[in-house]
This record gives sequence, structure tokens and C-alpha cells, in this order.
Amino acid sequence: MKKWIIAVLMLFTVGVLSACGNNAGSSTGGTDNAAKTTSITVGASAVPHAEILNFVKDKLKQEGVDMKVQVFNDYVLPNMALEDKQIDANYFQTVPYLDDFNKKHNTHIAALDGIHFEPMGLFGGKQKAKQPKTGAVVAIPDDTTNTARALKLLETTGWIKLTPTKKIIELTPQDIVQNPYKIIIKPMKADILPRALSDVDYAVINGNNALNGGLKLQDAVSMEKATSEAAKTFANIISVKKGDENNPAIQKLIKVLKSDDVKKFINDKYKGAVVAVF
Repeated sequence: MKKWIIAVLMLFTVGVLSACGNNAGSSTGGTDNAAKTTSITVGASAVPHAEILNFVKDKLKQEGVDMKVQVFNDYVLPNMALEDKQIDANYFQTVPYLDDFNKKHNTHIAALDGIHFEPMGLFGGKQKAKQPKTGAVVAIPDDTTNTARALKLLETTGWIKLTPTKKIIELTPQDIVQNPYKIIIKPMKADILPRALSDVDYAVINGNNALNGGLKLQDAVSMEKATSEAAKTFANIISVKKGDENNPAIQKLIKVLKSDDVKKFINDKYKGAVVAVF
């Protein structure tokens, strides 16, 4: 009889300890929270894209999304990584650039919301004057959309005239119809332009590359205005592989990016070199 009572008591004790263990797990929320947390990897240029993403990491985590930011130093690899699903989204490009990239590389990447605009600047290299000497060599980005944008900035600055009937995204060097300073256009990879300044007279440089290259934007000969056609056309976007447009984690990322906190962060940190478009 005693043995039977002892056995019952042992079973009861084990049951109580087991229940306590389960309650402890629920009270900490560790298991439940782990199940609810989604992990994503977002590719980005170092400046300002990765900095903006890192600014919202904690806020995004409160929404149940743990984000890893993977930095890329060119404009090709982040799209190829997205196409191959090595990353879940990227943040570095504009819609015209993406459209052109999809056509050239047969990729299947979709544009989502625009977050910011980076004014492109015309910077002095061997020459610093606002009016170039005859035959000045001007380096510009060699990809299709940034070439068009650079040419438009040179026209706005008064250095060239372009075919008036063309949309900004359609412009090529062949559309230069007046070139009073006999400027020589030298296409180069966008990311090396800051380092190439000492080898050319001037260079038209994307805002993120200018910042990354340590250039002072106030020293630019001219810059795109926040109200320009370029600003409306070349907002930097969040992109995903087609089919992932409604991914809840990416939608939460866009939500936290398009917040007043991010707008203030952009204004305070970049002082006009980066402009929020939401």
C-alpha cells in the first residue's frame, strides 16, 4: 500500500514540474517570439541606403522582422543576388535603372515604393570653374539611366543643349545638339568616379558615390534640385524578386522606412544630399 501511494506522489510531482516548465516558457515568450520573428536580408549601397536601413533595424524588429543588411559596392551584384534569391530585397536603384537592367540581363525584379532621392552633382577635378575651358573632359556614369541623368544636369548647368523632344530617360550623348565648350564626354563606372576626379576636368557623380568618396556637396559646381524632373524620375526604391511584392516582412520594412523618424534622420544626417520622397 505504501509503495502504491509513493508511486502516485512521484507521478503527481513530475506532472507539476512539467507544467511549471511549460508555464515558464510561455511567460518569457521565448519560444513564441522565435516562431513569430521573420528573418530577411536586404542588399544595399553603403551610403546612404545601408545607413538608413540600419537606422530602422530596431523598429523593424519590434514588428517581428529581423533584418540583415548586406552591403554591395556596385550596381550589378545586388540585382543578380536578388534574382538568385540570395537576398530578399534590395535598396539602391531607381525605376529607370531597374527597367533597363531587367531588359539587358533578363532578370525578373519588381519595383516597390520610393524612399529617397539623391541629387547628382557636377564636381570639379583638374578644373574648378563654373565655366569650363574649351575641350574639357567630363566623366559621367556609363550605365544608361545615369548617363541620361548626367547629360540633363550638364544641360541645366548651361554647358550643352540636348534634343528637346526626348524624355530624360531616353537621352544619350548622341542627343547633344549644341556643345559650345566642345566638352569631351567620358563614360566611366559610377562607383569609381570620385577616385577618377584627379584624372579628368569634371565628373558628374551620383549623390551616394559622392558621399562615399568623401566629397563635399557644397563644393559641387551644380546639383540637381529636389524639384527637378530628375527628382520625380529617379527616386531610390525598394526592389524584390517578382512574386514577392506582397511579402509581409518587406511590407513592414517599407512601412517603417516611410515614417517621420526616417524623414528626420535623412534631413539631419545628409543635409540636402539625400531627400526623402514620401
